[in-house]
Amino acid sequence: MPPVVTVASPAASQEVAAVALQERYGHVRAASCRLAAPLSPEDAMVQSMDDASPAKWHLAHTTWFFEHFVLEAAGQAPLRPQWNYLFNSYYDSAGPRHPRPRRGLLSRPSLQEVLEYRRQVDERVLAALDGDVLPGPARERLELGLHHEQQHQELLLTDIQHALWCHPLRPAYRADLPRPPDAAAAPLQWMAQDERIVEVGAPRWPPGPDFAYDNESPPHRVLVPAHAVASRPVTNAEYRRFVEDGGYRTPALWLSDGWARVQAEAWERPLYWEPGLDAACTLGGLRPLPPHAPVCHLSYYEADAFARWAGARLPTELEWERAATPLPVQGNFADDGLLQPRAARGEGLQQLYGDVWEWTSSAYLPWPGFKPWQDDTGEYNGKFMCGQWVLRGGSCATPRGHVRASYRNFFPPHARWQFAGLRLARDRA
Repeated sequence: MPPVVTVASPAASQEVAAVALQERYGHVRAASCRLAAPLSPEDAMVQSMDDASPAKWHLAHTTWFFEHFVLEAAGQAPLRPQWNYLFNSYYDSAGPRHPRPRRGLLSRPSLQEVLEYRRQVDERVLAALDGDVLPGPARERLELGLHHEQQHQELLLTDIQHALWCHPLRPAYRADLPRPPDAAAAPLQWMAQDERIVEVGAPRWPPGPDFAYDNESPPHRVLVPAHAVASRPVTNAEYRRFVEDGGYRTPALWLSDGWARVQAEAWERPLYWEPGLDAACTLGGLRPLPPHAPVCHLSYYEADAFARWAGARLPTELEWERAATPLPVQGNFADDGLLQPRAARGEGLQQLYGDVWEWTSSAYLPWPGFKPWQDDTGEYNGKFMCGQWVLRGGSCATPRGHVRASYRNFFPPHARWQFAGLRLARDRA
């Protein structure tokens, strides 16, 4: 007798998907509040530099995103219309906004008011999902909003790390954070890659079933020349040798803009390293520098200079994606609770995901055939395709499940406060 095959009805499948979306919404939103929980109200409003934002602002902005792009699309009026000016980030289509460098001046609303705002918007979103009153575009924006919030979870951590590092007493975000295992890194090996035509990029979402940002699409075929990539990222001990060898005093190693930045800002070592090169300020406070863990908090300029000093180069993002695509997305992510890179273990290509974002030599430019999303969320990625460089792979502060082989992060070349490191590459004849 043939087996009985049960096929779920479309209505039942939609109901299961709706429940899963509700659960994921609750999980992502709760994660932001857990990350902010160790902070005092005073901590939560500190802005230590123009590129960073206060934790309170991150909590409010991600909430504003759901209210503005999801609930208003469903016909609901905003709870506090005047907050649109305070918590809009860079969406010109959403109206004027408070200047980014002055977000730390927003002592009002209070942290408690922001948390109450989150609670009220969450109630509205969950009720809209439960009542199935969100139109299709609003549901798509809800999905985008979850990934957007995960990006801000990492920014919340990196921004508060910078703020606490600026404090004279160097307090810890969480003094109880576990320390990464003090293990020797696997020996660096060169992994040879033959010349090959490969497909990179992700199917456009929507209509594709799997979320991807618009800057990841469309899939396209490219010729990747023969090359070799290092089996793991560069370690603290390896980068220390560069510092001790006068790397920050040798102009021939640096791009012109990078050398100008070194001179103007008196760079002598990676951000957060102590002058003795044996300790660094971490989210767990001032701690000994683990020699075998991946070096991080480097600018593109520093990564490029080290690669030049090492007789190598940075990989292109095409080379990186080709190496990462066959591998499972596994690694040391924020969910593991270390919030610090750990030494590589094992054989073959390691740590392509998690631990540290890896600078590539690729400028952040559109893929052939790129089209931004065709509504006001089209401002999300495309308008930044100038003066930025691509990083790949995620970090120890990235939420698990947020990245994939096609994920394209980007920052200006001088940015140092992110968990950014490097992996070496070199040409092959």
